[in-house]
Amino acid sequence: MNKIRVRVADWHKDIADIRRIREAVFIAEQSVPPELEFDADDNDAVHFLACEGDYPIGTARLLPDGQIGRVSVLKDWRGLKVGDALLEAAIAQAEQQDLKQQSLSAQVHATAFYERHGFKVVSEEFLEAGIPHVDMVRSS
Repeated sequence: MNKIRVRVADWHKDIADIRRIREAVFIAEQSVPPELEFDADDNDAVHFLACEGDYPIGTARLLPDGQIGRVSVLKDWRGLKVGDALLEAAIAQAEQQDLKQQSLSAQVHATAFYERHGFKVVSEEFLEAGIPHVDMVRSS
């Protein structure tokens, strides 16, 4: 296996790869309605692509207000720390942009993953796209 690397993506040039990953994870696997998966925030976000060699296998985005989201890794590459690399890249970018606080809405089953990166649960459980979530916050 090649080394996994994360790079800042260009929304316009890399949209096909970002869409392919998010559609596979959120729409196909988790039944998120397509109209909820892609939104106007994509235009203003910093996007990240995790690649094995030249093949994109994961993505995430950082919004201008410090919200991290759409962290997704293709099924065959889960458990290989790809999500960790994506989240670390998004946090580093947020800190570089002087965003002292990062936030996200985590699927409840993934809260321990985000807690390992310094996020703390700050809300009660709620449904988003039919999936239980909690809001989480991390301060730099």
